[in-house]
Amino acid sequence: MPVVLGVDESPKAVEQWFQKPSHRKEKLTKFHFYFHDIVSGKNPIAIHVAQANTTFTSPTLFGLVSMMDDTLTVGPEPDSEIVGRAQGVYGLVGLEDVGLLMTLNFVFTEGKYNGSTLSVLDRNPVFHKYREMPIVDGSGVFRVARGVATAKRI
Repeated sequence: MPVVLGVDESPKAVEQWFQKPSHRKEKLTKFHFYFHDIVSGKNPIAIHVAQANTTFTSPTLFGLVSMMDDTLTVGPEPDSEIVGRAQGVYGLVGLEDVGLLMTLNFVFTEGKYNGSTLSVLDRNPVFHKYREMPIVDGSGVFRVARGVATAKRI
């Protein structure tokens, strides 16, 4: 799947981008998409890559580390239109409750955000109905982004 970036990423272009006053004005963008994390079956898109010796005796699977390349879709159905990928790594970090330390990028592959990314880094308490994780940066049209990603388990 080709990714075409509409923003020049050369070092000189990035330096010039920071000099333009128009980029200093904040813009608000809201997204709504679905994140599919398939960890088993014929075609998993998240796989375990490491674990501690005690991971599978822990009630929270503490120490299990996985890599993901999950689809981002317009609708809740797995075969809904794909608008990007959630790519990154997560590890189970709670000894007493299930929580993921997530480092991931939302990589947009369609539409006006094609080739741009948003980066998320935080603890994700996966069994909470609602979660909030900070957006810590971005690339392309989201260069120096900040914000919040909210998640709801369906």
